[in-house]
Amino acid sequence: MANNSTGSDAGVNNSGDVGYLIDETFTFNTITGAFFILIFIFSVMGNCSLLYVLVVCENLKNITNVFVLNMACSDLIFTVTLPFWAVYHLHHWIFGDFACKCLTLLYFVGFYSSIILLTALTVDRFIIVVLYNWPIKPVKRQRCAMVACAAAWAISIAASVSDAYKVQVKSHLHFSTCEESSDISDVKLGYYLQVSLLFFLPFAIIVFCYSAILKTVLQATNRKRHMTLVVVLRIVAAFFICWGPYNILLFIWSLYEPESPDEEERFTIAYEICRILAYCHCCMNPLLYMLSQKLRRHLLNLLCCRKALRKNRERETGQNTSVFQNVALTAQNSAVMLELHSR
Repeated sequence: MANNSTGSDAGVNNSGDVGYLIDETFTFNTITGAFFILIFIFSVMGNCSLLYVLVVCENLKNITNVFVLNMACSDLIFTVTLPFWAVYHLHHWIFGDFACKCLTLLYFVGFYSSIILLTALTVDRFIIVVLYNWPIKPVKRQRCAMVACAAAWAISIAASVSDAYKVQVKSHLHFSTCEESSDISDVKLGYYLQVSLLFFLPFAIIVFCYSAILKTVLQATNRKRHMTLVVVLRIVAAFFICWGPYNILLFIWSLYEPESPDEEERFTIAYEICRILAYCHCCMNPLLYMLSQKLRRHLLNLLCCRKALRKNRERETGQNTSVFQNVALTAQNSAVMLELHSR
């Protein structure tokens, strides 16, 4: 699965065979590489700010915050790989076989953990809103959330190891690629299983849970206590808007073979556009979390505190300067008075 889902694309667009060392300076690979760099910058800034707010300002005993914290870490793990795939698109694979396997592992850990954690968060909301009469203590619920997060990471790492094992560096005449070494039929079967188990199955669970949640909320008289659901619903919608077209395209590719070079080229362009949209998801999460009024207030307080500290330092520096000037002036006046008395 790695050759299609990471940066090598051997299964879909064969960019390793045609795009890296040609004389043109502006190709679709250039656009893709530039977008990867931009996504990396915005994702690191947004997710690091979110982590700081959650750890320093928020209460991590809150179950939603625990899931959000883990999802931010998942986005950062996914984001770390993007500069390497950007260089791959702009040039070719220059990082060696170990980096090829390691970055593929991190890529899939970030992707798998994101969808599993999102599903777990939705199930938690379902239990709280729909099964609110279910007798479960807050301490036990928090422990279950911790176990769910640990299980999400364990499953993601275990599933990613096989993907990382399959990829290897292949040397061609003028360039190298990081791609899967399996047969093309095995690759397509892998994509089919990936899309089925790690996209459509979680999607079905999330749709079921949110259908029941929305029905319960609309029937309730007091909806203010369910405002957290709005944020979570936005997160779910953003995930499937970003990753949906990409996974649907993978599913189509596993069942369909282009009949002409022009058709294959159009399919390749559609794939690249859908992949850029999918990767933008790691920038979207921090923005959606900040739509929460409480988290937004924490971020503004953080920025205001930094400005206040800077002003205090400037004020203290100015006061110290004026003190030194007064001392120097006093010393100078004293010296003049002593000189006059001595005369």
